[in-house]
Amino acid sequence: MSLSILVVLHELGHFIPAKLFKTRVEKFYLFFDPWFSLVKKKIGDTEYGIGWLPLGGYVKISGMIDESMDKEQMKKPPEPWEFRAKPGWQRLIIMLGGVTVNLLLGIFIYSMILFVWGDKYISNESLKNGVVCSDFAKEIGFEDGDKLISIDGEKVDVFYDIIGESTKSIYLEMMIYNDDVYIVVVDRGGRKEDVFIGANFIKHWKNSGRKPLFSPAIIVKIADFTKNSSSEKAGLLKGDILLSVNGAETKYFGELRAELQNHKSKTVEIVVLRNDTKLVFPVEVSAKGMIGFANSSGLEASIDSFGLASSFPAGYKLAMKELGGYIKGIGMVFNSDNDLHGDVGGFGAIGSMFPSDWSWERFWSLTAFLSLMLAFMNLLPIPALDGGHVVFLLYEIAVGKPAPDKVMEYAQGVGMILLLGLLVFANGNDILKLF
Repeated sequence: MSLSILVVLHELGHFIPAKLFKTRVEKFYLFFDPWFSLVKKKIGDTEYGIGWLPLGGYVKISGMIDESMDKEQMKKPPEPWEFRAKPGWQRLIIMLGGVTVNLLLGIFIYSMILFVWGDKYISNESLKNGVVCSDFAKEIGFEDGDKLISIDGEKVDVFYDIIGESTKSIYLEMMIYNDDVYIVVVDRGGRKEDVFIGANFIKHWKNSGRKPLFSPAIIVKIADFTKNSSSEKAGLLKGDILLSVNGAETKYFGELRAELQNHKSKTVEIVVLRNDTKLVFPVEVSAKGMIGFANSSGLEASIDSFGLASSFPAGYKLAMKELGGYIKGIGMVFNSDNDLHGDVGGFGAIGSMFPSDWSWERFWSLTAFLSLMLAFMNLLPIPALDGGHVVFLLYEIAVGKPAPDKVMEYAQGVGMILLLGLLVFANGNDILKLF
């Protein structure tokens, strides 16, 4: 649903300026319609419809070399209502309309999210006991109990960003998107220590199993149980504090989670503290390494609220942060040293971003991100994308004459082959991941 909304609005970004400049739009489609359409209706000069191939959507503008490859029309002299008969600046506005809509829409949605729900996060200061480190984090120099102060001189105030029911660590984000040598300053037992992060961090992190670098050092205290909880069946109660698993101390939640992963589908002995008394319970661990309870973290979320006026600059700032992170992530995929080509995903990967439990906040957050993603991808200077058309238009404006039709036709064909190849590769990765 999210992608369909974004595709329709993107195409409206082309459609509206085309109509304003009195350019004929022959088709307006959600999805592609090779050979036949699911639904279609002609109103005026435009056929509106829904295709059967769910790979986006399109508008077919008269007198334009596009994915329809209508060569017969291009052989005729230009008509006043055709795209090629319009001034260069008008054609540029038409081509940039879709990208502009997606960019502004992303900013608007983020602004409304901040206005309605605010900016929720776990502050770094609230982690009184510091962090619990993964094995990989320890290998590169971190220690349990470290309190992170700054990364490359930038003070870190937020430990978790909270979106709906999900959280994401900005530390992991910042490290992934800065694949270079840099310094993390930590407070270790009251003294400042520098941890140097070397090159190819991402590749090494990927090979380590992609586990989060840090989790908050919070005690494990049962707040509630999930349905059919094995820990509840074993006799654990709300308020119990978990101390160890099979003799291994699990003082903090991150340690417990890591230890349970080592005992999937097994029965373990768990020691709990209940009213100053230590008790032992045999508990079954699920195949996913869980025992079915919610932890009482003791960490309270901070919320920054925004009025309607202040939400827009904050929304713009958030959108630019997310867009910047996405662009850096794309750059890392195409860096052969990182070996991240298998991370490229298609529609399955996009679908997996949405949570199984419905959350309007999460839905709109992902829709905003996908809108920014579409804006960037469509602006790439690849023939068959808006960015490719923009390159030819800028060439025409600079040189004073359009590129030869043959060049544009061949470029469009090559662009379509590249895009179809990328679609096959990305969705092929999704299929491989299923196995």
